[in-house]
Amino acid sequence: MARTPLKLPNKPIAESTGRKELTTRARLAQKDKRRAAPPAAPVAAPVTVPAPPAPSKRRARPTEPARKYPKVAPPRASTPPRATAPTQPAPPRSPAHENPEDPRLSKRMSELGLCSRREADEWIENGWVKVDGKVVNTLGVRVPATARIEVDQAASRHQSEQVTILLNKPVGYVSGQPEDGHQPAMVLIKPENRWAEDPSPTKFVHGHLRGLAPAGRLDIDSTGLIVFTQDGRVAKHLIGSDSEVEKEYLVRVQGTLTEEGLKKLRHGLELDGVKLKPAQVSWANEDQLRFALREGRKRQIRRMCEMVGLVVTGLKRVRSGGVPLGKLPVGQWRYLRKDEKF
Repeated sequence: MARTPLKLPNKPIAESTGRKELTTRARLAQKDKRRAAPPAAPVAAPVTVPAPPAPSKRRARPTEPARKYPKVAPPRASTPPRATAPTQPAPPRSPAHENPEDPRLSKRMSELGLCSRREADEWIENGWVKVDGKVVNTLGVRVPATARIEVDQAASRHQSEQVTILLNKPVGYVSGQPEDGHQPAMVLIKPENRWAEDPSPTKFVHGHLRGLAPAGRLDIDSTGLIVFTQDGRVAKHLIGSDSEVEKEYLVRVQGTLTEEGLKKLRHGLELDGVKLKPAQVSWANEDQLRFALREGRKRQIRRMCEMVGLVVTGLKRVRSGGVPLGKLPVGQWRYLRKDEKF
């Protein structure tokens, strides 16, 4: 009987015992080397750099400058509109007149002695003036010399309330506006400087200072009577171009005055190329002359005396027309009485 062959598994045959032991020692030695060696550094992952973009085939537009826009302020809180004063209408212009040679109404009223030109303008604006029966309230109107001019009673009452004040001006005060540090004489017109013996019953009110102006000049080195008034008629009467009011002065002089020099003082001198009106000049005492003039040029008496060899050391006005200075003390004032006339 035939025998069936024995099939063995396909497995490698193990090496001999000596080979097996060497392999085991080698493995142990490798483990020891791995323990003694430093750990290997980790390998960094590779970094991928993106490729640059391919250039565009389109043509680039030129860059435009940045536009500048105006800064807009933030809106403010609304405020109520301011209240404005109503505007005054402009005064009407004077109508055209067929004869430009005729005088203006205010000048004609002044020529007739009704009032001053300044007062006339005020009366016209207030509607207090009639020309040939018609009210005229426009400034600058021309009227013929034959026109009939009437003034309302309101203007007369207004005029009667105006005052005239007499002051005994001290040396060192000027007549009009302040100049060279010197005060005007008008600053002395106040209640405490009123003359205690003033015979006028008029009661002082501050309205009497409104529109008060000197009617004539008296230089800073002179003293005496000076007139202040609100009444344009009084001012025109005293200092108008056609005024004939006589003013009297006491003048203290130094020097020798001959008879010929005295005659020249009375008549024959001229100032600034203009002959002076005749004057009354006489001796008041051994060192004072008395002058009576009907005109008032600037520093007239002092310049007249210089022309005849005299030096003026003192000058005092003692009378204006029919109103004397009297006993009025220096630096004090009083009202012009109703019965007094220049």
